[in-house]
Parts: sequence; structure tokens; C-alpha cells
Amino acid sequence: MSCVRPHGLPIVEATTPPVLTLTGPVTREQVAGLADDVRGLLEAGRAGIVVCDVAGIGPPGLAAVELLARLQLAARRAGGRIRLRAPDPALRALLDLVGVPVEVEGEVEEGEPALGVEVEVESGEAAV
Repeated sequence: MSCVRPHGLPIVEATTPPVLTLTGPVTREQVAGLADDVRGLLEAGRAGIVVCDVAGIGPPGLAAVELLARLQLAARRAGGRIRLRAPDPALRALLDLVGVPVEVEGEVEEGEPALGVEVEVESGEAAV
């Protein structure tokens, strides 16, 4: 019995979310264009998420918070959401302080246990 493997990489239908890289201080005039970019990426993709790489956005401040809040709003209106990649800890703290709900790449979703973590349901019972 023999098996012939196809040449090349296997066909994979991945739903890798698109990435929008935000660099430098963003002006108010650029915010509307970036919101349009988020909507366009959500309409073109199947993932329902746009990853916003904020590593190069600059020092965290209210302008960055306003930008991310507007991008999240644009994504929600388009039926999706944004997820942050490489946010500065000060930016995360500022977003939490003002109540802007954003996900951060690599974090466990709310209500879900981290992989490899055992959860004990009731004392005395085995962990699942």
C-alpha cells in the first residue's frame, strides 16, 4: 500500500485577523481615516477582529485613548471588535481607568481559564 502526498503546503482556511499598525502621534484628522480602515478590514475579512499594533503609537495620552475608543466603536458598528498588540502598560492602565473595553492579544478572554490551569469546582472534588 502506498500513499502519495500532494506537493507544497496544505490548503488551510485560516481566519487570521488583519493587522492595522498605528505609529506616531495620530492627529484628529487621521482618526476618521483609520476608523474607515478598520471597517474596511472587517468587511474584507472573516475573523470579525482587527488587531491594532500599538507598539509605535508613542506616549500614552488622551489622544491615544480617544483614537482607540473611536476604532473600537467603528469596529462594533461593523459587527466586529479590535484587539491590541503590544500596548504599553501605561496605555492599558489609562484605557482601564476611562473604561474603554479592549482586548489585548495573548490574554485569556474573560470567564475562560488559562490553558493548563486546573479549576476546582467544589472543595474536595477533583479539578477539571
